[in-house]
Amino acid sequence: MPGNRNECKAWELPGAKAAVGRTTVIADGGYRGTGLVVPHRRKPGQGELPPWREEHNASHRKVRARVEHTFARLKSWKILRDCRLKVDGVHHAMLGIARLHNLTLAR
Repeated sequence: MPGNRNECKAWELPGAKAAVGRTTVIADGGYRGTGLVVPHRRKPGQGELPPWREEHNASHRKVRARVEHTFARLKSWKILRDCRLKVDGVHHAMLGIARLHNLTLAR
């Protein structure tokens, strides 16, 4: 979104939430209260998180790291950097990436 927007507002406004439907979406801590899967935090005065929450956070970190590394590679290949200048360039880039991924799975 253009300008300086809070991530939670950006999630709600352009219809991203409606676009994913009932799909499980993970996010970082900036998306608390949006219904997305975010890491667990300790409450004030709480010592440590229960082991099951620590395990969930570890799993969450691993998945998010893979996604963030993928975005970094796309940026280094200039795929996202060049196409975001166009109105729907990122949308078309993601469609192409999804098609390539599906081709890989079909092998």
